[in-house]
Amino acid sequence: MDKADESPVISVKNLTRRFGRVTALDGLTFEVRRGEIVGLLGPNGAGKSTTLRILSCYLAANGGEAQVGGADVFEASMDVRRRIGYLPENVPLYTDMRVHEYLQFRGALKGLRGKRLRSRIENVLQQCDLTAESRALIGRLSKGFRQRVGLADCLLHEPDCLILDEPTIGLDPNQIRHLRELIRSLAPQHTVLISTHILSEVEMICSRVLILDRGRIIASDTPEALLGLMQGDERITAEIQGPADEVAKGVSEMPGVRNLTITTDGGWNRLGFRSSRGIGVREQLFDLVADRGWRLRELGVERRHLEDVFAALTERDVVASGPGAPTMEDHHA
Repeated sequence: MDKADESPVISVKNLTRRFGRVTALDGLTFEVRRGEIVGLLGPNGAGKSTTLRILSCYLAANGGEAQVGGADVFEASMDVRRRIGYLPENVPLYTDMRVHEYLQFRGALKGLRGKRLRSRIENVLQQCDLTAESRALIGRLSKGFRQRVGLADCLLHEPDCLILDEPTIGLDPNQIRHLRELIRSLAPQHTVLISTHILSEVEMICSRVLILDRGRIIASDTPEALLGLMQGDERITAEIQGPADEVAKGVSEMPGVRNLTITTDGGWNRLGFRSSRGIGVREQLFDLVADRGWRLRELGVERRHLEDVFAALTERDVVASGPGAPTMEDHHA
């Protein structure tokens, strides 16, 4: 692999930003490499939008370093702007312009002219599924199509990196699905850094996740690896037909069963309990049902979601291991 390909597209080191007495970013450090779709997560006030605005040259920092495509955000902001496409949370559009007209205007501002401009407009209209809307007034478009117009604008000058701040906010489920598929399709040509509150979206489209809290990275890893942090316990569910008191007694006495709950409906007992991984509780439960002559119609393990990881890390101050994640001592420094 070429050395240029090995270097990060986005590099942030010890970035700090204060608003009066409030510290929004506190020594933030991370990298994003070519072809990655990285999700930036965190509770309100964690520093997500501040980070994106600094990387997009819309906001100055108080200290630290930030580069995009090797260009310094603070010393070479015009070079950085040429390398990125930035979609803010509230997309600023001229609602009295038509889609094609707006893209012509924006392309000219970005230095595109003549045949090159016409070709790029045609390409982004197709890429963002806006061809049929190219003559429509932006003010008459739905929120979903306005987001697409904003994204088309971001793509016009073929930037190395896309920085998207809450791109699916305010969209309905169908619009979210379409935009998600569009963002996923961009990865081969563009590095993507995306801030969102929709954690299911992150699981589906992001190759890596950065979780911020109080201006610092508290976890950095793939969604799968972060989910692995929550796998110390299993949440097991089952439906068993048999005498409720006998079922409850038999299951509660099994090694490793904790926090058993049971409800009965129509002769079926709905059970839920926690157990440590590796004990083989499900196998024990199956044998118990067979030995007692009961009937079993459901036995499964509840899947953990990124939402569980997010809650654990941001509500309990648990710090995950992984590239770029600080220690517990660092977190409270």
